[in-house]
Amino acid sequence: MATSTDEITGGVHLRPIERTMLKLSRGGNSETDIAWRLRRTPGHVRRTLALARLPRAPRSDASGEPWDLRPIERTVLRARESGVPEAEIAARLRRSPAFVQRVGAFADYKLAQVSKRAQR
Repeated sequence: MATSTDEITGGVHLRPIERTMLKLSRGGNSETDIAWRLRRTPGHVRRTLALARLPRAPRSDASGEPWDLRPIERTVLRARESGVPEAEIAARLRRSPAFVQRVGAFADYKLAQVSKRAQR
């Protein structure tokens, strides 16, 4: 019997190992059997299943929220918005000005893609 990923996860993004463990657990396998099949310890399986069953909010891809940007991208954008020159940002981050420019351009690109999706 084929089970869809949404049936297993309830629409929440889980890692492949979590999905596999949940599927095996719901199929009636014991934690020891799952551990043996996946070459993990029963304790690891127990903890993974417990964490996979915790309620979490589904994460939407590229929603435009600050957490969609990497920390370095948020730092560069925040510094640029404050009027700090790229050379100074680069010195603070111990990177080259070219790196800071690339990171800023990529962050701008990501945010532009999000605004395009929002306009649809």
